[in-house]
Formats: sequence, structure tokens, C-alpha cells
Amino acid sequence: MKSLEDIMAMAQNVQAELTKAQASLDSVEVEGVSGGGLVKVTASAKGRIIGIAIDDSLINIAEKTMLEDLLVAAFNDARVKADAASSEAMSKMTSGLPLPPGFKLPF
Repeated sequence: MKSLEDIMAMAQNVQAELTKAQASLDSVEVEGVSGGGLVKVTASAKGRIIGIAIDDSLINIAEKTMLEDLLVAAFNDARVKADAASSEAMSKMTSGLPLPPGFKLPF
């Protein structure tokens, strides 16, 4: 069995790796799309919105409600993809750790 000092050192190492992984997530970009590509939202894996692209065909007062709905859908799509990218990055980082089943990081 490992000593308490070994376990504490491992925990500190895990914390440092988690901090680095969290910082790197802001550089991972995902793109949420709606309306068959007419509306696109680019976000970081941490959920920071980087940009929005709206097809010119949607810039019409009569289509305002549809455009608003497409923006919501694109934002939600980007959020789902950001969450997936974040989960993937964190699972790669923690894959070698001897964690009990169902244990989630960060603490």
C-alpha cells in the first residue's frame, strides 16, 4: 500500500494536470450549426463564444423570429459540442489514474 505522502504527492500532481487541462480547453474550438449551416456559432470548449456567422439570406425583418430561433439552436449545439470536447480532454487526462468507478474530477 502506498504511503500517505505518496498519495498526497499524486493528488497534487493530478491537481496540477487538471489546472493545465482546464486552461488548454479555452484554445479548443467547436462550431455549433443550425438551419442547415445558415447560422454558425464558434465557441471554446470552456463555452466562451468566439464568433457568430449568419448567412445573408436570413437578414430580413420578416424572418427575425426564425433567425432568433436558429441562433438559439446554434448556441445550444455549440454548448453540447463544447461539453463533449471538455469531457474528452478530461477523460484523456485522467485515464491513467486509479480512480474508483463513477469518481468525477475536478473535486
